[in-house]
Amino acid sequence: MMIVEVKDLSPVQRAAIVVTAIGAEGASEVYKRLADEEVENLTVEIASLPYVDVGTVNDILSEFYELCLTQKVITEGGLDYAKNVLERAYGPELAQRLMDKVSKTMQTKAFEFVRKSDYKNVLAVIQNEHPQTIALVLSYISSEQASKILSELPKEKRVEVVERIAKMEPASPETVKSVEATLERKFASMVSMDLTEVGGINYVADVLNKVDRGTEKFIFDELSAKNPVLVEEIKKKMFVFEDIMSLDSMSIQRFIRDVEMKDLAIAIKGANADVAATLYANMPQRMQESIQQEIEYLHNVRMRDVDEAQQRIVGIIRHLEEEGELVIGKGGDDEIIA
Repeated sequence: MMIVEVKDLSPVQRAAIVVTAIGAEGASEVYKRLADEEVENLTVEIASLPYVDVGTVNDILSEFYELCLTQKVITEGGLDYAKNVLERAYGPELAQRLMDKVSKTMQTKAFEFVRKSDYKNVLAVIQNEHPQTIALVLSYISSEQASKILSELPKEKRVEVVERIAKMEPASPETVKSVEATLERKFASMVSMDLTEVGGINYVADVLNKVDRGTEKFIFDELSAKNPVLVEEIKKKMFVFEDIMSLDSMSIQRFIRDVEMKDLAIAIKGANADVAATLYANMPQRMQESIQQEIEYLHNVRMRDVDEAQQRIVGIIRHLEEEGELVIGKGGDDEIIA
């Protein structure tokens, strides 16, 4: 049987051997502190480990112990102190090798809470920090996060932060740990607050869904001249009379049953041809004929009356949706299964 040596094993395989050696209870505690991807990778390696003799296992456990001890000494005493202690224990060559390994591990773990957070939350915490602190944090997170945060920093800080990142030298573990602890406290304090959404597009859409048709049209007409993109974003969140065309046939047939004949006639008289055709296509023939006859007798209908009739119909549609009797499809991400 071929004997596998330590040098032949990857870091993940070595970790798998350590986890296997400490037993199921200890392994479960390790798993609790790992990310899902790390758990998956580690489990795959454990399941496919080659035969490893006792001597190799002991070598790996010794290496693991030395790395743990190195990290503890660096964290608690700083780099200079750790270097003296480790050189006395292991000699200068092994001490440097251990410190290099641990430093890389600590660097990837630092600011992990930041990497897992939405960039807007991170921005809220660090935007008022010193440029050097911001530069340090951005150096440890993904380039995607960093670019978004950088673009929203106050203008006077952007250039300075970029310059400091470019010129940044390796920071001591104690400095990183101190900054990380401070920011983590601020972050925890921020996210624990009872944050309530105030205003925003969803709120505007909800308000405009409840105003009369005339007010709704006036607001959209005025706002379209200033910010047409915003108008489209709001409309995507709400339902207006013309959106009847986006409803399926069953939904249209359902709400028509609850609409007063007169309201339907007035609303269709003031509607565009496509909406009128959609409504007619979903009526029984006799109802269609009655509505068309009603419309023929409607003269001098005020636009306000049309708006009010259409608004009452929209109100019925919204009520039926709330009751779960029809579905308003506005081109969103929800897929409807018939």
